[in-house]
Amino acid sequence: MKNLVPFLLLCIFSSICLAQPIRFAFVTDTHVGAPETAAEDLQRTVNDINTLPNIDFVVFTGDVTDYGADHEFAEAKRILDGLHKKWYIFPGNHDTKWSENGCNSFKKVFGAEHFAFNFGKYRFIGCGSGPNMRMSPGLVSREDILWLRSEVSKLEKSNQPVIFMNHYPLDNSLSNWYLVIDEIKKTNVQAALCGHGHANLKLDFEGIPGTMGRSNLRANEAVGGYNIVTIQNDEMSFAVRTPTVGNKAGQTAPPWRTIALQNHKFSQDKTQYSRPSYQINETYKQVSRTWEKQDDSDIGGGIIADKKMGFYPNTKGQLVALDLKDGSAKWRFTTNGKVYSTPVLDKKRIVVASTDGTIYCLNKNTGLPIWKVATGKPIVACPIIDGNTIYIGSSEGKFRALSVKDGSEKWAFNDVKGFVESVPIVDKSTVYFGSWGSTFYALNKKTGQPTWTWTNNKSRNFSPAACTPVLTNGRIFLQTPDRTVTALNAKNGQEIWKSNQHKGFEASGLSEDGSLFYVKCMSDTVWAFSTQANVAQPAWFVDCKYGAEISPSPIVERNGTVFVPTDEGVLYAIDRKTKQISWAHKLSNAMINRLFPLSKQEVLITTMDGKIALLRYTP
Repeated sequence: MKNLVPFLLLCIFSSICLAQPIRFAFVTDTHVGAPETAAEDLQRTVNDINTLPNIDFVVFTGDVTDYGADHEFAEAKRILDGLHKKWYIFPGNHDTKWSENGCNSFKKVFGAEHFAFNFGKYRFIGCGSGPNMRMSPGLVSREDILWLRSEVSKLEKSNQPVIFMNHYPLDNSLSNWYLVIDEIKKTNVQAALCGHGHANLKLDFEGIPGTMGRSNLRANEAVGGYNIVTIQNDEMSFAVRTPTVGNKAGQTAPPWRTIALQNHKFSQDKTQYSRPSYQINETYKQVSRTWEKQDDSDIGGGIIADKKMGFYPNTKGQLVALDLKDGSAKWRFTTNGKVYSTPVLDKKRIVVASTDGTIYCLNKNTGLPIWKVATGKPIVACPIIDGNTIYIGSSEGKFRALSVKDGSEKWAFNDVKGFVESVPIVDKSTVYFGSWGSTFYALNKKTGQPTWTWTNNKSRNFSPAACTPVLTNGRIFLQTPDRTVTALNAKNGQEIWKSNQHKGFEASGLSEDGSLFYVKCMSDTVWAFSTQANVAQPAWFVDCKYGAEISPSPIVERNGTVFVPTDEGVLYAIDRKTKQISWAHKLSNAMINRLFPLSKQEVLITTMDGKIALLRYTP
């Protein structure tokens, strides 16, 4: 009898512990900065969570802000600092795609871009997903993939249950969804949460129960909301919580979803799930990879080359020089911020800008600095060299003309609306560039004073900013995100013609002889327009069958081959004479950046997920 009482007490205590719930707030897509009510909606949610005594912690699964701007991050952080509960956070695509700070501020403001922690018997792991700076499908950064692998390696030999979180659903809307799934399936993953879609949805990620949470925004309702997640007795339930507003008390609705938390034993699952196909490489065997490399960070800028070396930037903050013979690294120059600027060469110099707010001029053979110019804000724009002058925009409302020799400022135009992302273009008298302020500028090369400006009178999202402008025959051609091609008179900015018939997004290019303007449409086709006609006059088109397409990487022609990069890692080569596809090659499942054709039927390419390759081809 003496032994029975303690045993019964132990049983009672164990059953109480077993039934003890874990309860957390699941908040996503707050979009502070765009809807006028977004900050208020978030403040209401924070205030409401603080009134709930049984909330253990809070998770924020991305799109914290709308444009990733510094003032938006500051506002969101101010509100979140009012939480009385422990909270965890990572970015979404809106925090990274339109980022004036080059995707640096999120980590500076919130301390990290991913999280991993234990609560109860569970391991909670979360990381965000871009794309970073360049429009394309979602992508978990290379850095986060490597981080995730390190976290998984700690758990592979344990049976600890895992709850995984990401901003995007773990499906093909995320370019490297399969890498994430393959990693977390090495653990005892029992559920996955995501945002992005702004609605409560029941999902399945290759056998992993998935749940999308509603946006915190009120949208067309009077009040916003979030989810309360409860884990108890190996079940996870989701219930919408409407915050308290004024005298109207907050309400938690009955659970709209309940899932069983269990070990799915994925190591024993022999199901063949869909993965990206590289079959196109078997179709076009005349293409080979002379060499291929994998960087350990993302690549968000283009690659360039001279006769011996190739040069590319990465999000580790480096400019890397490669030997064209075998792809081996000749040197690496490290800055203090991520680099999205495509570099430019001039004889023995190479110029690149970093999001550490500095423009660097290096010896291209050694990587040693010649000079540097510090600016007031991060730079995601690309430079161009014209004679003895470098032209480049920034994120501080400025556009500069600098001396190639020593970086001294020749002039600065201080009235740029928004920030500058793309490469400028020049002619004999004028430098031209677009900004994320819905404006395209023509500045006098000598004085920096405006010759003219043009706007499409659309909202920021439709700005002529990420597209690469084309200049030929006294005309400028722009493919803007409102699916519109515009031809402007280079002297006065007057519109010559405008067309939205062919539904391009931001990617375009110019033929070598300047007679054709190429547009990559958002579905399958590439169109060639006459650059001399006074109306939108298509000369021909090719159906590449690449599917849906949104990347801004420009089309390039060299020696009669028209190179068309896509956001699924496939490079298409069109023979201009026959107007047929010569070949295609898939390097990755992520976006191809600005590429660089070489002589002798070779082309250098990089992809956003950090792959670099030298392709050799025969017609």
